[in-house]
Amino acid sequence: MSKSQFVIGVDYGSDSVRSVIVNALNGEEIASSVYEYPRWRDGLFCQPAVNQFRQHPQDYIDGLEATIKDCIAQAGTAAAAAVKGISIDTTGSTPVAVDRSGTPLALTPGFENNPNAMFVLWKDHTAVKEAAEINAHAALFDTNYLQYVGGIYSSEWFWAKLLHVLRIDEKVRDAAASWVEHCDWVPFLLTGGNDVTTMKRGRCSAGHKALWAEEFGGLPPDDFFSSLDPVLKGFTHKLFKDTYTADVAAGTISAEWAQRLGLSTDVVVGTGAFDAHMGAVGGQIEPYHLSKVMGTSTCDILVAPAAEMQDKLVHGICGQVNGSVIPGMTGLEAGQSAFGDTYAWFKNIISWPVNNLLSQSKVIDAATAAALKAELSELIIPELSRQAALLPVDGPNELAVDWFNGRRTPDANQELKGAITGLSLGSDAPRVFRALAEATCFGAKSIVERFISEGIPVKGIIGIGGVAKKSPFVMQMMADVLDMPIRIHQFKHTCALGAAMFAAVVAGIYPTIEEAMQAMGRGFDEQYHPNADLKDIYSKRYNQYKNLGEFVAGQVSKTAELQNI
Repeated sequence: MSKSQFVIGVDYGSDSVRSVIVNALNGEEIASSVYEYPRWRDGLFCQPAVNQFRQHPQDYIDGLEATIKDCIAQAGTAAAAAVKGISIDTTGSTPVAVDRSGTPLALTPGFENNPNAMFVLWKDHTAVKEAAEINAHAALFDTNYLQYVGGIYSSEWFWAKLLHVLRIDEKVRDAAASWVEHCDWVPFLLTGGNDVTTMKRGRCSAGHKALWAEEFGGLPPDDFFSSLDPVLKGFTHKLFKDTYTADVAAGTISAEWAQRLGLSTDVVVGTGAFDAHMGAVGGQIEPYHLSKVMGTSTCDILVAPAAEMQDKLVHGICGQVNGSVIPGMTGLEAGQSAFGDTYAWFKNIISWPVNNLLSQSKVIDAATAAALKAELSELIIPELSRQAALLPVDGPNELAVDWFNGRRTPDANQELKGAITGLSLGSDAPRVFRALAEATCFGAKSIVERFISEGIPVKGIIGIGGVAKKSPFVMQMMADVLDMPIRIHQFKHTCALGAAMFAAVVAGIYPTIEEAMQAMGRGFDEQYHPNADLKDIYSKRYNQYKNLGEFVAGQVSKTAELQNI
C-alpha cells in the first residue's frame, strides 16, 4: 500500500466535533481539528432543569466543514488529494425529525428556532414518561420486542424521543416525513442525499436504540406502536427495514461537498455508527475486553463472537446487536449516564462565586476577572484530584451515588437521582470530590458485575476518552475498585481513529475492519494495576454504595407515587 493513502475520521461528541486525517498505512495522525458547537456552548435550546438538551443541525454542518478544512490546511493539498475515505461517528441516540428530502426540520422555514425540530441529544430525558409507557406496553405482547435492548427501554433512545416530540408538537408531527439518527444523517448529507427513503441506516443505531433486530425481520410491527399511541400509526413505514454495518459504503462524496472541503469526488463515505462503537475499534478492542469510552458519560462496549453468544440475552444493558461494532461479532453496550458530567457538575457548584460574582468585583478590572475565571476553571479538577488522592481510603469517608443524570446500566432508569451522604462540617471540597469519583468507579463495577452474572466474562478493561487520558487519579481508583488492570489507549482522538479505520475499509484499502485495526492501531501508553491492599476496603465500600443506591431508588419511587396520587 502506498504511503499516500489517507482517510478522515469524524467524531461528533456532546460538546464538539473533531476530525482527523490518518495515514492508512500505520494509523499515524497527519492532522486534527476540534470545533465547539457555538449554540450549544451558549446554552441555546436547552433547559437543564427539565432535562431538555437539543442541538441545532447548523452546528453540526459548520463543525464538519471547519474541522475537515482545517485538517486539510494543516496537511496540505497533496494530502487532500490522497484522501480515499471518510467515516463518521456520533453520540446516540440523537435523532431528529426530517422532511422528505432528509433535511432536519430546523433547517427549513418556520422551524429555525424550534427545539423540537432539532436533534434530541442522547442526554435529553424529556421522554421519561414515554419510555415507561413503552416498557409497560411491551409486556402485553407474546413477542418480547425489548429482548435485544436489555429488556428495558430508555428515555435516551429513539422511539421514546420520537413519541414525546410527536405528542407535544403538532407542527413537527405534521411536517415530519421521517425520524433519523445523527450518525445516519451526516453520511447522507456528505453524499448529497435528497430523498430520505434512500438513506442508509446504520445497524449500530438501529439495533441498540430503535428495536431493529434480524430476528424480527426489521422493526417491530406497526401495531406494536399504533396500539401504544395512534400518533405512531404508520410511522414504521416512514423509517427503514434494512440496516448496514459500518464497513459498508453509504456512497461517494457529492460534488458540492467535495468542492466545499477541497477533496476529490472519488472519496468514499462510510455508513455511520455511534461514537463508542467506533471508539472501541479505534482502541483495538478484543473479545470479552470491556472498552470504556469515558467522557461526559461512559459508553462501555464488549464484543463476543456471534457463534459463542448462541441464545444468551444480557438483561439490563443497552442492547446486543450482531455487527454493531465488528461484523461477525455481537456488540454489547452498557454505560453510565453521567461520568465526566458528575465532575463537571461539582466543579460548577464550587465555582459559582467565581462564575457569578467575580465580574462584580471592584478590586480587579473586567479583563483580569475574565482571565482569573479561566485560569481557575482549568485548575479546579486537577487540584481536587491531587488533594483527594492524599485522603485515607479506609476512614469514615463520604459516600455518593452517581445517578446525577439517571442510571443507564444496569437496568435503565433515568428518573433516579444522585446522592451524597455522610456529610459533616469536616466535609470539604476534596473529600466530596473523592466520594463522587468513587461513585463513578462503583457505577463502573456494577456494569462489570452485570456482564459476569449474565454469563459474559470480562477479561480486561480498555480506557478511552478524555477522563481516561487526563485523570490518573480516577483511573487508578477504577483499577482498584474493579480489581482489574486498565490499559489506556495512546491515541488522543480514539473515536475519530476508529472512524478512520472504517473509512479505510469502505475505501477498499483493507478488506476487513480486523485488518485495519491491526495495521492502524496505535497501542497503549499507560496501564493501571490494582492495589491488592485496597481490595477488601473497596469491596466493603461497594456494598455500602449498593445499599445507598437501593435506598435512593426507593425514595425516588415513593416520591413518584405521591406525585401521582
